[in-house]
Order: sequence, then C-alpha cells, then structure tokens
Amino acid sequence: MPVYDAQATRRRLLEAAVIEFARYGLAGARVERIGEAAESNKAQIYHYFGSKTRLFDAACEQAILRMEAEVPFDPGDLPGYAGRLVRLHERQPEIMRLCTWQRLERGGGQTNPAGVAFARARIDAIARAQKNGDLPAHFHPGFLLGLVLHLATGWVSVSPEFQAAIDVPDSEERARHVQDAVRILLAAPSPA
Repeated sequence: MPVYDAQATRRRLLEAAVIEFARYGLAGARVERIGEAAESNKAQIYHYFGSKTRLFDAACEQAILRMEAEVPFDPGDLPGYAGRLVRLHERQPEIMRLCTWQRLERGGGQTNPAGVAFARARIDAIARAQKNGDLPAHFHPGFLLGLVLHLATGWVSVSPEFQAAIDVPDSEERARHVQDAVRILLAAPSPA
C-alpha cells in the first residue's frame, strides 16, 4: 500500500497554483485545473488552504520565497541584485505575472504578509547601508528599493511590441543595461 505524502501533495498544489494564477489571475483560475495539474483534487485544495483566495495568497508567498532563494539581496551590490532579478524574471515570467495579478485583484489595502516582510527586510538593509555610508542617502531607502525593483522588472512588464521596437534581444544585454541604470542612479548627485 503506497504511503500518502501530505507535504508532497501540498507542494504540488502550490506549484500548480503558481502556474494557474499567473496565467488566469485569481478570478479566472479554476481550482479543478489546479487539482488536476497537481495530480490531486479540489477537496485537497480546500483541506490544505481553506479557500481559493488563501491558495492565491500562498502561491504569491511561494513566488516571493522562490525569488528570495534564487536572488539573494545584497545592499552593497544593488546593480548586481537588479541584474540577477532581470535574469530571474526572464527565466520565470510567472513570478512577475503573479505579482501583477496580486496588485490588480488584491490591491486596495489587502497585502500579503510575506510580501511586506520581503520588502521591509530589504528596506531595512538599505537603511543600514546608508547609515554606514555604504550607499548614498539621497533617496529614502524604500524609494530606492522601489526604483531598483522597477528598473529590474521593466523588461518583463512592457508590451511585446515595445520589446520588439527597442531591439535588445539578448537577456544578458538587458541585465547589463539595468545594472548600468542602477549604477547611475546611485551615483546621481543629491538634490539641493
């Protein structure tokens, strides 16, 4: 008799949910498709997560944890961090699509605690680096992080037509451009 592995089932459901929610958003996703893709069923989704909305939140958290694991944050190398984010988002576009759906469908004050913790940890690290003189302090640490993140996600958030029009087909070249932009941002003189 095979042994049931609850953790493996939960992990498969989360992986399938990330793909489904990235493709269709919270409103368009179907728990039946998630269960089928995870070789499980709808009842298991409700058993492990309680609701479709809570599964969506768990999928967003899963994407954040994946980003955190694959792209370690180093406030001393913000250009390198931005370049690594560019590469991650191009390899795994579902992360950015899921973040976009979260912003569209769960905005208006509904935040994911893992996402807030993710941002706060990085903002605090930037603030410490600024206090120590390792980073320029002419931007608020949260604003600086926001600028870096937007530069790093810019390539995956523009239309395919714009991407074709600018004709920068090479992922490494795109990452280098973003790294250069972050370097310029950090070197910019403090406003008077």
